[in-house]
Amino acid sequence: MRVLKRVFILWGIGILLYRSTLLAVYIDENTAYVWSESTVQTANTGEETKDFLDLSCESAILIEQTTGSVLYEKNSHEKLRPASVTKIMTILLIMEAIDSGQINYDTKISCSEAAASMGGSQIWLEVGEVLTVDEMLKAICIVSANDCCVAMAEHLAGTESAFVIKMNEKAKQLGMEDTTFKNCHGIDEDGHVTSSYDIALMSKELLNQYPEITKYTTTWMDSLRNGEAELVNTNKLIRTYDGATGLKTGSTSLALYNLSASATRDHLSLIAVVMRAPTSQDRISNARNLLDYGFSNFEFITTSTKGKIVQKIKVEKGIEKEVELAYRENSGTVLKRGLSSAIETKIIIPENVKAPITKGEKLGKVEFYLEGKKIASSDLVANLEIHKRGTLTNFQYMTHQWFYLFR
Repeated sequence: MRVLKRVFILWGIGILLYRSTLLAVYIDENTAYVWSESTVQTANTGEETKDFLDLSCESAILIEQTTGSVLYEKNSHEKLRPASVTKIMTILLIMEAIDSGQINYDTKISCSEAAASMGGSQIWLEVGEVLTVDEMLKAICIVSANDCCVAMAEHLAGTESAFVIKMNEKAKQLGMEDTTFKNCHGIDEDGHVTSSYDIALMSKELLNQYPEITKYTTTWMDSLRNGEAELVNTNKLIRTYDGATGLKTGSTSLALYNLSASATRDHLSLIAVVMRAPTSQDRISNARNLLDYGFSNFEFITTSTKGKIVQKIKVEKGIEKEVELAYRENSGTVLKRGLSSAIETKIIIPENVKAPITKGEKLGKVEFYLEGKKIASSDLVANLEIHKRGTLTNFQYMTHQWFYLFR
């Protein structure tokens, strides 16, 4: 009988241990209660658990665009060939050049022999043909034109190889540790690799810093050369998925089918990256499953709004007796749906401050907690400048207080 009891107890413990390894819950500094089953391994065998989204691609990731919080991942750091998803970095550097004033949308770009000789997807630029930056971006974003990528790279850096150096420098700045670029277009080349995680990083940077790029990435059809060259977007999701904002497809015989897909609904912006899907249809369905999962299970919560007054505190020796404290910037966090009502706030400010105070000076902060875990924080700053009282202002202040007391 005792032996039988021990068997049942050991069996029960084994079941609990097994189930606990199938469902992993982690909390990072931006995200509360995020599920990530695909990379969990069982304690006994070390075998990877089944991907609960049942994706057919080799690598994938889903992130929230504003915070970068990872909501799902599958082999997200595996180094793979990106194909034309490479062009996200090319587009990012073009947008930075526009932002810095190096070029503008009307800048004319000439096609070199090297650009005209590109294979793969292209718009068949002729040597010496000139297009504006606006037209080049249309061709790159909509039909993934390799010839336009090389023409832009040469214009911005002198040569494609010099431009690729800038691509790798930017990748390093963004923390893309799995990435080495060998060209600006994504045609297969030994050593030209990245990961779904790194693609998500550069996609996030492009969309957050240059949201105007969606003018191109959401265009289904357009044309160039006075209507003679028709452009049809390679990303079918922008036509069929509610809230789609882009972003970029890529495929070669070696890379198979890749996609960085972005979408926004109800203030929640998501980026889903799929790498090495077996077919074009698979990459679309995999990305759709990722986005559906994100929109069904998560929500973006605004924790602070820039300029919103939170509280007042007393000011010693100031012309004004009080100063209003406001949020320094907009901020938020992504949570599992249904948890937002449990968020608690903690305001951390001094009882009073001494003048002088400059507008925008940090005087406190607000911290946001969920079940005892800090999920976000925001600085509180002075909403106006307050000068210190001098001899004359002291007299004026005391006179004002006297009349106030005896009025």
